[in-house]
Parts: sequence; structure tokens; C-alpha cells
Amino acid sequence: MKVLLKSAFAAGPPTPDKAPKVGYAVTREISGTLPSLRTIQATEPVLDLRILATSDLHAHLLAWDYHANQASPQVGLARTASLIHAARAEQPQCLLFDNGDFLHGTALGDYLAETTPTIRSGRPLHAHPMIAAMNALRYDAATLGNHEFGHGLGFLRRSLAATRFPIVCSNLYFKPTRGAALSLPSLLLVRDLRDRAGKLHRLKIGVLGFLPPQTVVWEKRYLKSRASVDDILASARGLVPLLRASGADLVVALSHSGIGDPQIGPGAENASTALAALDGIDVVIAGHTHLLFPTADQTALAGKPAVMPGFYGSHLGVIDLALHKGPKGWRIETQRAETRPISSRNPQSGRVEPLVPDDPALVALAAPAHAALLTRAEAQIGETPVPLHSYFALLTDTPALRLVAQAQAHRLAQALADGPYRDLPLVSAVAPFKAGGRGGPENYTNIPAGPLRARHAGDLYIHPNSLTGLRLSGADLAQWLERSVSLYRQIAPDAQDAALIDDRFPSFNFDVIHGLRYRIDLAQPPQFDPFGARLPSAARRIVDLTWQGQPLHPDQQFVLATNSYRSAGGAGFAGTEPAQVIYEGAEGNREVLATYLRAGHQPSATPAPAWDFLPMPGASVLFESAPQAAQHLAEVAHLRIDPLDQRPSGFRRFRLHL
Repeated sequence: MKVLLKSAFAAGPPTPDKAPKVGYAVTREISGTLPSLRTIQATEPVLDLRILATSDLHAHLLAWDYHANQASPQVGLARTASLIHAARAEQPQCLLFDNGDFLHGTALGDYLAETTPTIRSGRPLHAHPMIAAMNALRYDAATLGNHEFGHGLGFLRRSLAATRFPIVCSNLYFKPTRGAALSLPSLLLVRDLRDRAGKLHRLKIGVLGFLPPQTVVWEKRYLKSRASVDDILASARGLVPLLRASGADLVVALSHSGIGDPQIGPGAENASTALAALDGIDVVIAGHTHLLFPTADQTALAGKPAVMPGFYGSHLGVIDLALHKGPKGWRIETQRAETRPISSRNPQSGRVEPLVPDDPALVALAAPAHAALLTRAEAQIGETPVPLHSYFALLTDTPALRLVAQAQAHRLAQALADGPYRDLPLVSAVAPFKAGGRGGPENYTNIPAGPLRARHAGDLYIHPNSLTGLRLSGADLAQWLERSVSLYRQIAPDAQDAALIDDRFPSFNFDVIHGLRYRIDLAQPPQFDPFGARLPSAARRIVDLTWQGQPLHPDQQFVLATNSYRSAGGAGFAGTEPAQVIYEGAEGNREVLATYLRAGHQPSATPAPAWDFLPMPGASVLFESAPQAAQHLAEVAHLRIDPLDQRPSGFRRFRLHL
């Protein structure tokens, strides 16, 4: 490939109306043997262009599960790289984009953020292995995801300093005097491509990138007073005409945002469908929600080609375009989009099997950090006399969640011991981060009784949140729980084998409040939808809510131990206004847990569940868990559970008698 590179960064910050100039141009000539998809006239130029996309890699560079210390064939950019190489061999005229959330999300990402200096004396010392891998794969551009900010702006700036591809983020604005921009507002890629007759043409591809506006809430620790994230559609409406005026023949939107509805309001988190409907947008790469697109039922967004390529490198998004040059310039004549997997599940065994090998060059890039992390992860930090798992964490109180809750409460009590809130009752909210769902039947915590290793703390608390404390009323706590138990579908009193879990509801929003006792009335409708929006229902699912055996009074004051994501308003729980935050710790919740275990504290079997379902005699529901869950039924003997069949998805079904 002949590469001609030219760049011109826009000078100064965005203009007051936030309509910045096109900031970067890259020119390349791509040549090779091109497939002929149809017969064309000699005077009718048609270009074939393939767009490749990854999204939500979350620092999964290798096919390895660091929590379980074993191979994980369904993840890893090193494996996705084999698909990238194959796709380029099929069609040399390619562009490769990443849609964000590439630096944060595994123990490897956390380890590098905590231990590895990236810049010394103003010069790159070591490129982050994910950046080095993306450089090696010759990405054409990437956008930022909301999780990119999870380790702070300093680490992010140092990591991005080593990129050999441009970063574009069109709705992120840093305030004057609060630091230089991390990214470009827009991008113009210039590519010299050959048509089907072999004639060379210059094609200009405009690129935009978008973050969910909620990023400034979720990452308040680092972005508050420093930056703003504007509405996705409003930003696109301002920038698309500028790209077109700069000569863009094609506009690609890297939308770190879910599919969403065609009609959305300002500030929508999931806006990719509405974005695709805008005039001037030609192609959409979606992400953020870890799903796959196209689906069996939908192959385009607003008629435009689009992909969402899963997560952790599970799939490569592939869009094939045939561009016809008419009187108004280049236009998409035909389009085809697909996602290509790196693994498949054997329907007989239920096991995940790789479809492609690792790229040895990328494995070598990660090898030093990988080896160092494996050594560090095996350090013993405690003991557990009972198994710690999350197989039934959506059905009952569990030792694993209780341990995290106790560690949070212990540390927060220490922090408040000499202050004005020391006499308030303290309760602790935790959620199961790994409880199946989109992560599949491998997405559960499973720690046997015995030594607890450093990696186990990460397994129990996978996110680098920090400990926070809120002052809440009894009414706030009741509403907090109502938001949480919207996880469940409404169950009719005479239901037989009804589906229990609303699978659109992520398990990390299912908060359990330890220190309270309550029941859940599944016969009542939820007060919230799976995304946190209030529903018309005023029914109450939380009943018999007590503290220390006494009914909880709505005006009674409490301190709630939780995390920085939740206290910043993440997922829309009650009582997270700034005035109610009474403690913001510098220590991460994971380190709080590890310190608690190093001090000799041990988890124990749950003596009596802190919460359960209101009985519904004669009714039964179905739920899914990992096949290994059947080996732990004796630990939840207070529940009436029947093991059923294993599904093609790899999950096993169970019946719960209510």
C-alpha cells in the first residue's frame, strides 16, 4: 500500500457556536485486485470500499480471563486481528475504525493504569499495549467511549500520545484553561482508490465520533468543571454540513451509542438510529450497549448501512459499499453489512470454540504486561471458608455480595467515625457485576472455598469505581430499591413457568441494600423501565421494609455506602443529588475490598437472606444461569429450584417455585 500522509490541525479551541473546522486530513492510495460484483459500463465508475469496525474492546487484548486465570476463546483483539487480516485480503480497499471503550475494562487495563509509567520527560516511554496493537493493525481512526475516562485524564492523555491514528470525538468540549483537547471534532480521510476498471479516484471520507452525553455524569470525578459532552444529534447537525463543504464524499459516524429509537429527545444516551436518519450521514458504526447489529429482523438503520460489532473483540463489523459516481458525486449504490465472530458455541457440549487463531505479533506485544499481571494476580490476600459465586445473585442474598457490602460499610464507618454522621445508621448497596446476560454463561463469579487471590478482588468488583457515601432518607432507600427490582417482569398469581428476568436490564443496576430487610412483590408492575425511565405505575414492589426489625420510617436518616458511578447519578437512582453526597473517597471499591480481606476478615454463609420474594403459592418462574449453578443448589436450599435443560446459548434453565 502506498501511503501519502498529510495533516493540518485546526488552530485554537472550538468557536463559540461549537462549529469547529475540519481538523485533520489523511491521504492514502490503496491498490490491489478488486472483486467485480456486477457488469458496468466503461463510462460508469464504481468504487468498492469495505469498512471494518471494532467496538467496546475494553482492553481485551488477549483471549484470556484474568479473574479465572484461564483462556477465554470468545474475547481478544489478538484474535479479532485474524478476521481483520482475512477481510483485507478479500478486499484491499478497506478502512478500519474503532468505536470507543478500548482502554478500560479488564484486569490488564487496570494493571497498566496503576503500575506502568507511559511518559517520562515528555517522551513516550512505552505505548499502552492496546495502543501498540491498534497501531500495528493500522487503524484509520477511532473515537472515545465513556469508559476511556475511567482511569483519569492524565492516563488517557499519556496513552493517546502514542497513537499513530487520529482520535475524533465530535461532541466532547474541554473548557478553556482546563487542558488541551483529547481529540479532533471531525476528520477528513482522503483515499486514492481504484474503480472496477482500474482507474484511480480520490475519495474524501468525513468521520465524526460521538459519546453519550451522560459521560460527564458517569465520570464526574474527572470531567466535572473540565469538559462538556453535548447532545449527539445537535452536534452532528452542526458538523455534517462543514464536512460536506470541505469536500466529503462520504460521512461515517462512529457512534459510541446504542441503537435507540428513531424519535429521541435531547441528551439521549442511545441515539444511533436517529443519527443515521440525519441527512448527510452515510454510514453508522454503533456500540456502547454490547449488542450485535445487523440482526435477523433489521439490516440497516434508517436505510443506512450500519454495524454494532459486539464487545471484547467478539466480532468484527464488516460493511461493503459499492459507490457510483453520478452528477452529484459519489453515492452508495449497494450496501451489505455483517458481523463476523471469532468463536462459536458447540450446541452439544455448550463450550465456546475458537474460529480463528491469535495474531502472534499482537500476542508478543502484550506478553510482558501479561506475564507481570499473572504473577501479581496470584498474590494471596485472604481466605474464604465458603464458595463465592454469583449464580443465584438475582434470586437471593449471597455471600459474595454480602462480603463486598461489608467491606464498603466497614471502610465508610472508619471514614465517618470523627464526623457529624457517625451516629447515623449505615447500610451498604452492592450489585452483581457478573450475572450472565450479554456476557453469556461464562459471565459469573465462581471462586471456590480456600485462598483468595488478588485477582479474586477484581472478580468480585470489576470496575475501578471509588467508595462514596450518601445521606438518604428511608423514602429514598425504598425508591432506590424500587429502581433496582425493575429487573423482574410482572408475574401473574397463577403463572406457570413465566420468564422472571427482563433481559434488557443489566445486572450491574440490580442493587441490594445490606443492612435492610425486605420482600419483593412480583405481582405488582415495576415503577421503572430497564433504562431507568419512570413508568406510570405507582404500585410498590418493595414490601415489609425494615431496619433492625422495625418498619422503616420514610423520614428516618441513613448513610448509604455505594460507589462513585452510582452517586454521580449512574442509572438514575434516587437521592444522588450533590447535596446528599457526604463522602467521596480516593480509594477504589476494589482496593477497599482487598484491604478488608488482608486485615483478616472472611466471608461467611448468609445466615438468613436479607431479602426474598413475597410468596405466590402455585406460581412458578423460569430463569437461566450457568450450567455449574446446579452444583450449588444446596447453598440456596431455602429456595425451591428445579434444574431443567441446557439451552443452545450455553445457559441452563431453572424453575423457581414462588
